[in-house]
Amino acid sequence: MNWIRKFPVITLLILLAITGCSSTKGAGTGAAETGKEKVLTIAQTTDNVTFDIHNHGNTQTEAIQVNLFDYLVKKDGSDPQKKIPSLATSWERTNDTTWRFKLKQGVKFHNGDPFTAADVKFTLERAANDKKLIDYSSYSVIKEVKIVDDFTVDIITKEPDPILLARLSRISSGILPSKYFQEQGLDNFMKNPVGTGPYKYVKWIKDDRVELVKNTDYYGGAPKWDRLVFRTIPESTTRISELLTGAVDIAITIPPEDIKRVKDSGTTYFTQQDSARVQSLLVRQTPGTLTENPKVREAIELAIDKKTLVDNVLGGAGVPTQEGIGPGILGNNPKLFNTNIYNKERSKQLLAEAGYPNGAELTLSSPVSFKEIAETIAANLKDVGFKVKLEILEQTQYKQRDNSNTFKELALQGKGNSMFESPLPLEPFITERAKQQTDYSNPEVDKLLKAASSNLNDKEREEQYKKVQEILADGRPRIYLYQNKFTYGVNNRIEFNPRMDEMFYAEDIKLKPAK
Repeated sequence: MNWIRKFPVITLLILLAITGCSSTKGAGTGAAETGKEKVLTIAQTTDNVTFDIHNHGNTQTEAIQVNLFDYLVKKDGSDPQKKIPSLATSWERTNDTTWRFKLKQGVKFHNGDPFTAADVKFTLERAANDKKLIDYSSYSVIKEVKIVDDFTVDIITKEPDPILLARLSRISSGILPSKYFQEQGLDNFMKNPVGTGPYKYVKWIKDDRVELVKNTDYYGGAPKWDRLVFRTIPESTTRISELLTGAVDIAITIPPEDIKRVKDSGTTYFTQQDSARVQSLLVRQTPGTLTENPKVREAIELAIDKKTLVDNVLGGAGVPTQEGIGPGILGNNPKLFNTNIYNKERSKQLLAEAGYPNGAELTLSSPVSFKEIAETIAANLKDVGFKVKLEILEQTQYKQRDNSNTFKELALQGKGNSMFESPLPLEPFITERAKQQTDYSNPEVDKLLKAASSNLNDKEREEQYKKVQEILADGRPRIYLYQNKFTYGVNNRIEFNPRMDEMFYAEDIKLKPAK
């Protein structure tokens, strides 16, 4: 880093001795070579949730953990629908409910244990059988993982599963070391998580950073970076400042007002990427709530000027939508994408028709990272007569409320789609899964999603998902706002091409040669 050159040599030596070539809270090493150590520092908006891969459902947490745990198959960086080998070398569907996977040999976990079929069986059956886990519903279709030999497994599903490969390329499919996990127990495993990935766990300072170090025994060859640092910086002003001073190498979510600063700094550049993430309002329909009334729900959506929200607050980094699935994913409904049904006068009329001519009170909850978006939506709602209690929560508080289903009428949420398939955003509206969250129930939606879940005919399945989205657009258990474009600020020393799945695979990020 340039500022180091300003210190006398003795001061620099003392500084390096104190920091041990890593950084303390509030500082960062950037990508500069400190001695011979190459450090990549990435600033995210939320903290790592947990090292229990089956129990978080958080994209930014997965973006860290893809460097620690390997999947059987990976999504291609430029085409997430395409699957490429990772811990599996090949795979085939042997019948409607069975896939056979050949596994890579000679792979070791970070603690030295060999990777075998037993680890695949343990990992996937834990996710498929424990109903208390957040990701249980995405894996419960798996009936059994049958060990054919040490490096061959059959994954048997309860019914035909058209998206099994997608399930195996995301969050809960990072392979765990079965022997170590069972010996240590969950609590001890989370204190020292072990995977097969190119980087090994060093430490996690809650609400500050996660540090990983390169795995010199990695089966894929020596990793590019000596150390990875994922810093938690929710405040955009601090995140941008750390980027511009060289304390971090990549910063996510660049506010529109800071894009020019990033472009003009001389030391950083700006880049963005379409994503599968959709911003929406979760809408409670529990009997007795204000938003149980369909006219109130419609009034809320018509009050929100999505196009202005995207243009003015996001600087154009999004596309207004009425659906949870974007282009390129089977089930996307073009009639609902890139739409803005803002109608202020009709919104006021609906609110009066619902029995609230003098306005109605509701609570809008939002994580602090979406504060400006929430404030804009609240202003839109107030403009048509709603009296809005705006509840801005720190990330940990927000997550607790989300997990316990204790939001009131509205909650602002950004939902990724790490499967790049329709079931992930749509199946939460099945009656049984919606209980206590939205309390939405529609028998036709239940029937369509059940049929689609085992339909191996893609054309038929696509139409089933399109129909579900039309029903949801009318029923509004979520009021979809816009599909995100993800924005990044990057140090000029770094070669970085963002991925549509929002992951940070460190081996794909390069330090440019010194000029």
